[in-house]
Amino acid sequence: MRKPLTIRILASLDRKAWLALGVFLAFALIAVPVMHLVVPPESAFHLSTYFITLIGKIMCYALVAVAMDLIWGYGGILSLGHGLFFALGGYAFGMYLMRQIGRDGSYQSDLPDFMVFLDWKELPWFWTGSDSFGWVAFLVLAVPALVAFVFGYFAFRSRIKGVYFSIITQALTYAAMLLFFRNETGFGGNNGFTDFKRVLGVSITSPETRLVLFGLTAIALAATLVFASWLVKSKFGRVLTAIRDAESRVMFIGYNPLWYKLTIWVISAMLCGIAGALYVPQVGIINPSEMSPANSIEIAIWVAVGGRGTLIGPVIGAFAVNLAKSWFTVSFPEYWLFFLGLLFIVVTLMLPQGLVGLWKKLMDKKGAAA
Repeated sequence: MRKPLTIRILASLDRKAWLALGVFLAFALIAVPVMHLVVPPESAFHLSTYFITLIGKIMCYALVAVAMDLIWGYGGILSLGHGLFFALGGYAFGMYLMRQIGRDGSYQSDLPDFMVFLDWKELPWFWTGSDSFGWVAFLVLAVPALVAFVFGYFAFRSRIKGVYFSIITQALTYAAMLLFFRNETGFGGNNGFTDFKRVLGVSITSPETRLVLFGLTAIALAATLVFASWLVKSKFGRVLTAIRDAESRVMFIGYNPLWYKLTIWVISAMLCGIAGALYVPQVGIINPSEMSPANSIEIAIWVAVGGRGTLIGPVIGAFAVNLAKSWFTVSFPEYWLFFLGLLFIVVTLMLPQGLVGLWKKLMDKKGAAA
């Protein structure tokens, strides 16, 4: 008899993993608000607005890294264009935030400031309904999913894979970046969307709103880890891993890899869209630079550093790399790209299983020695 879905989801993580998630959520939902709102600013235990924004941003990146791990670590599909799906989710929610500004903009118009500046008289058709939170929440999922489905269907049906697939995804996000840079597309050109005022009628810069966004991001990251763990341990996940390891054999026994690849590809894109939607109100801006190929390459580096096919590894990699980036870009900004390139080379040659793989090796040696 097949176990109920709830039982299978609970069984997807062991007791230690559930405990770790519980500690993480307790810190994010209880400790952080107390340390930010209650603890005095002069105290060493006070968490500043900068810290809240930085960690919230990195948690969004960690969510993207988990999405990348699903397709690369478990599906064997290396995408160098996942920044596109992240940006599409951000732009979709950014449209809602721009409409929330209302007449509080520089030109005191119902249109966003950049449209007034460009002498637009009305909203483009694709902005219809952008003042509705529910509709925009749907777009956050639907737009990345649609783009991923159309692109993925033709790519996987043509059996494009390996480096060729990676190059095509990079070309896709680069083309989208050039498109969004154009003013006539209706997305703010190179400046993108910024100067947000409210979300759901509440000030977006208030400490309480920032903490709510921080908490929602933490919940989304935890829920994604649970969902991903259940997915990769399900029958679907086992077939997907088999396709990664021996696609021709899987086809021989009667499975069609197209739909498995396409499904995980679309799921991954939707997760990136959610991350982008959570990222924009916390950072306060979205522009075409988020679609740059360099950003998508960084996503792959987060996963490689943490460890592919581990789920928690990409989270660790995203935090490690982005915390290092925050320090480097302040202390030694001119050396960050050199460090990033060196890091990728070292991980590829010396740590092919990432930090999680290194930790497992150390624990195995310790256990063997005991």
